[in-house]
Amino acid sequence: MNREHNGFVPLSLAEFDTLTQSLSKLLSTQHPPVIIPGEAILGIEAVAAGISAPGRTFVNVVTGPYGSLFGKWLESGGATVVEVKVPFDEVVTAEVVAAAIERVKPCAVSFVQAEVVTGGSNPAKEICKLARDFNIITVTDSVSAVGGEALLIDEWGVDFAIIGAQKALAGPNGVSAVSISPRGWEFLESNEHAPRNSILSLLDLKPPGDGAASVRVPYNIPTLEARALIQALNRIEEEGLEQVIKRHELASASTVAGIKALGLDPWQKDSRHYSTLTTTVRLSGEQHLSIDQPIGIVAPGDGELFGQLLRINHFGANACRQSVEEAISTLARLLKQDPDHALQAVRLIWGTHDE
Repeated sequence: MNREHNGFVPLSLAEFDTLTQSLSKLLSTQHPPVIIPGEAILGIEAVAAGISAPGRTFVNVVTGPYGSLFGKWLESGGATVVEVKVPFDEVVTAEVVAAAIERVKPCAVSFVQAEVVTGGSNPAKEICKLARDFNIITVTDSVSAVGGEALLIDEWGVDFAIIGAQKALAGPNGVSAVSISPRGWEFLESNEHAPRNSILSLLDLKPPGDGAASVRVPYNIPTLEARALIQALNRIEEEGLEQVIKRHELASASTVAGIKALGLDPWQKDSRHYSTLTTTVRLSGEQHLSIDQPIGIVAPGDGELFGQLLRINHFGANACRQSVEEAISTLARLLKQDPDHALQAVRLIWGTHDE
């Protein structure tokens, strides 16, 4: 029996190097990321555990449930956390973040870049510039954003960026990554409370310094998921990252046009900050749109947002006209409307960009 065809051959050093180099290129950074052996929530918790400590103060932006969770993990590590929280149908402004930083004088600011749960997108570039201006550490949960929005790690000066594969990258959910700047590593290493010999230890996974090549594959990297991520990154490179982002932008704009043609309103109030990955629909009692289970890429709201909104998850392979049209047809059927006028609105957005 050929073991390789059954997926049991361990990940080679060449494959591991390809993975880290492809991720570095995707993120526009010279520094290899840490590969996380699990879904991105593990990377998010590992960052919180690694940087939190008594005596450290963080400004934590909360525009959705994941921001709130990250703040709780920081607090569990003994850090002082000052929340900058806005209603979940809004995103934060750079001015509000700047005011909090001036008032609190934290060592770091943390935020979620793209909120797929709420359909909003925070001003990541502007927040990162603020962090540089105030000389504080930047932490961004970019699990959903990468591949659907710009993320220029070195240019923006991002110190920690948690990356997922299962959203815009159309990859596996069993492996993820954390990009860490040299300054980020110093921040980790200066924390005597940072985990060691633990699944949450980023320090135990630190790549070789000075650009040296890895000498071995970390023992805990899931082989099949790593290979699937390499394939996903190859597809991104073949299509071109700019085109992938453009495809997500078209999916978002056409979905918004479609729901408005059906007489529905986006959940997010400000059209300048709609997520390119998910469009959220505001529910009212008269619409009879509540669903308990996903129908295609149309899904109910999560947690406290259940019954308040619907999500249309047009990311990854579903950032295409066909998936958007199917979602709009689903909503029209629930509303007992003819979908034709809404589908025409969708097609007008794609126009010459049609696949």
